[in-house]
Amino acid sequence: MDIRWKPSVTVAAVIERDGRFLLVEEHTPEGLRLNNPAGHLDPGESPAEGCARETLEETAHHFRPTALVGVYLSRFQRPDPQAGAVQDITYLRFAFCGELGQAQAGRALDTGIVRTLWMSPDEIRASRERHRSPLLLQCMEDYLAGQRFALETVRTDPSVFSPVPGI
Repeated sequence: MDIRWKPSVTVAAVIERDGRFLLVEEHTPEGLRLNNPAGHLDPGESPAEGCARETLEETAHHFRPTALVGVYLSRFQRPDPQAGAVQDITYLRFAFCGELGQAQAGRALDTGIVRTLWMSPDEIRASRERHRSPLLLQCMEDYLAGQRFALETVRTDPSVFSPVPGI
């Protein structure tokens, strides 16, 4: 039997203001962890749209991506006690930087998100053991190095936005 490998596509926002980065603190199976505002790409949206949505859901702030920081591939493994095996997940992350807008008053943070916080690059580097993913640090370092690509680098075909007949 052939098994097709399918990485999980995620989007992340790298948000800097006055030398500090906006992160979320969230509950994970590994405990309380730090991450960029990030999440899975949903059907019917472009990566930039998914990034704006995830940022709103996790921080209650509007976000407008203005550039692609990078595309990243990482692998994560953890014990799966229910299956008696190891979960082996590969993530394909599209990280964007952009403009943070106003907070949406009264909006609750997404399930599992404890709080948002602003951290300096040195604080982020010093807290590696609390990072949900090694991509948190890599995305920040690439951003600080000035790495930016045009949003048009990631093309979304119009078929993505069209409903599929019969589904």
